[in-house]
Amino acid sequence: MNNNRVLVVNPGGREKIYQSLGNNLTAIEPPLWTRLIAGYLLDREVPISILDTEAEGMGAIRAAEHIVDGDFSLVIMVAFGHQPSASTQTMVGASALIDEIKLRSPNVPILLVGGHVSALPTETLEKTQADYVCQGEGTITSYELWSYHIGQMPLNEVRGLVYVDSQRCEIVYNEKAPISEDLDKDLHGNVWHMLPMENYRAHNWQCFGDLDSRQPYASIYTTLGCPFKCVFCCINAPFDTNRYRTRSPDSVIAEVEHLYTNYGIKTFKIIDEMFVLKTRHYTAICKGLAALPFADELNIWAYARVDTVRDNQLPLLRKAGIRWLALGIESGSEVVRDGADKSFSQDDIRSIVRSIQNADINVMGNFIFGLPDDDSTAMQQTLDLAIELQCEFINFYSAMAYPGSPLYVQAKRQGWTLPETWSGFSQHSYDCLPLPTNHISATDVLAFRDDAFHAYFENEEYLTFIKRKFGSETSEHIEEMAKTRLSRKLIDDRKSRISTKDIS
Repeated sequence: MNNNRVLVVNPGGREKIYQSLGNNLTAIEPPLWTRLIAGYLLDREVPISILDTEAEGMGAIRAAEHIVDGDFSLVIMVAFGHQPSASTQTMVGASALIDEIKLRSPNVPILLVGGHVSALPTETLEKTQADYVCQGEGTITSYELWSYHIGQMPLNEVRGLVYVDSQRCEIVYNEKAPISEDLDKDLHGNVWHMLPMENYRAHNWQCFGDLDSRQPYASIYTTLGCPFKCVFCCINAPFDTNRYRTRSPDSVIAEVEHLYTNYGIKTFKIIDEMFVLKTRHYTAICKGLAALPFADELNIWAYARVDTVRDNQLPLLRKAGIRWLALGIESGSEVVRDGADKSFSQDDIRSIVRSIQNADINVMGNFIFGLPDDDSTAMQQTLDLAIELQCEFINFYSAMAYPGSPLYVQAKRQGWTLPETWSGFSQHSYDCLPLPTNHISATDVLAFRDDAFHAYFENEEYLTFIKRKFGSETSEHIEEMAKTRLSRKLIDDRKSRISTKDIS
């Protein structure tokens, strides 16, 4: 290796994470932290390239051949995921790609960055062939590690770095790197020209009524972190704090203008875990977006909480092009919701969902089965509430103890069974292993979740509602989607045990 070039990589692995759902239904998103790290390095005149293996449709073997042929001085593997809970499952693709790279070129130095990595650095170092792992955001660590590799600083001064000292045969934890305070300056992520923009696509549901508008597509962010402490959430693992940092509204509006003007993008996701939170922040952005000459062409979706949505702000959100709000409703049982730190009532949920829909904004309802206080009755209450609310789309999840979440700490402390594989933390994988509750098994939780999905999307009242609102093409699309049944190891094992018992 006789150059100083760095490659920033977004690994793939969709087939193990989503099974067949990844082929056409799920989104292919521009990788946020790949962008942010690459932009940080580019600003400091580091010669970089980006490889988004997911968007390029590259398997591990082809991606590894491309990387080795490129003769890079440092490879930065970014396993953050497109949402906090997806960080662990991205380790599947990251680890497989690292293995293939090392098989072809053992001396290529590889830094592994991500939410799971930051939560479990020692385990990650032991279970992968990465030379280094990072605790933290990864921007400062990436730059300083590059500086080490070109002889400008010692390895033990690279902040945020965790690695094995081969002479002492021990793992070294360097001083942690600070998080970035000026997001516009340090974490702008303005490297769109280095990405395969023509390959990104929105989720199917975001384009109900116009399914051909899923491309072109982009995801952007306006804030990092979250001030809340939901027991199942791991968003703050890389930041080591419950802070909420914001970009300037002007920079967000300028980014949307840039993407619309240069790439024709009208369909956007706002990645923030909680966009509708700080009124002054999100209203300033929405006013700026609403003033754009193409505002009525925009199709944006963003996250909110039931207790942060204000009726009087909904018209502004809609004028800004926000056509979908995703709400974390979680459970139909107030007892279970309280245990998950969601302190709002059933009536609050009904009222807010109706208010959003009355403002001509669609609702994506997120529900969780298998929280610690759940039993069969409580899970049925959750399904009943989902059907009653008749959100335009829903996500049904099984409760997972994601590394970096308070629930993971509780699970480890109490000796609960956790997935043995990274893909086991994926909601849609074959080996998905959710948590048991205080009352029912993990298999029961997963079986209920999968059956509930079909009960919702095969419901005649829902399909009639969708046909009336979005047209017959969309309702037929949903019917076709609902024909897909995920294969599950837990459920297959149960069937096998029952079959063996019947035979004996």
